Amino acid sequence: MNRPLRADAARNRRALLAAAADEFAEHGLDASVADIARRAGVGKGTVFRHFATKDDLIAAILTDRIDALNTLGESLITAEDTGAALAEFLTAAARQRQERDLSFLAEASEAMTEVTRVRVRMLATLDRLVGRAREQGTVRDDVTGADVFLLMCAPNYVAGYVPDASPDLWRRYLGIILDGLRPEGARPLPEQSPNLG
Repeated sequence: MNRPLRADAARNRRALLAAAADEFAEHGLDASVADIARRAGVGKGTVFRHFATKDDLIAAILTDRIDALNTLGESLITAEDTGAALAEFLTAAARQRQERDLSFLAEASEAMTEVTRVRVRMLATLDRLVGRAREQGTVRDDVTGADVFLLMCAPNYVAGYVPDASPDLWRRYLGIILDGLRPEGARPLPEQSPNLG
């Protein structure tokens, strides 16, 4: 059983994760542990006390980011307005990626058990969110949690193709996605939703 971290250790861990996320965002997978430690204001030894390897650090960054979305998603499952709840979730996911795009870390973490665990939890949360939205008629009948999971990165991905784009351009594409999820004017989709489980 994991004991809670002491306050100073928890503070160091948060500082390390923020510094590592910034370093990875700026330098990709070539970011060095020494630079991460310097940015966090700690020694390299502190980094390795918290994270035995660079892969462990990557897994912790991704796990924290996904867990933040999981916590939000779970809090929205019982929302009265399921369409607004789904829009809030997708907006938070897109905003998180706009603030610091670390999507390239996902490939480096595919085999990491902890990251897989939180992704599975997110899929289950999205299945419940989308299921409630379908029941209320705020989302088209043929949309699944897997569809929404795959669409989460789309607004930022598309906006990324525009040189010198407004930092809020992703909101336009999120609006298009949200309109496409609604039942009004929906036509049958040509393919089945993929099974991501």
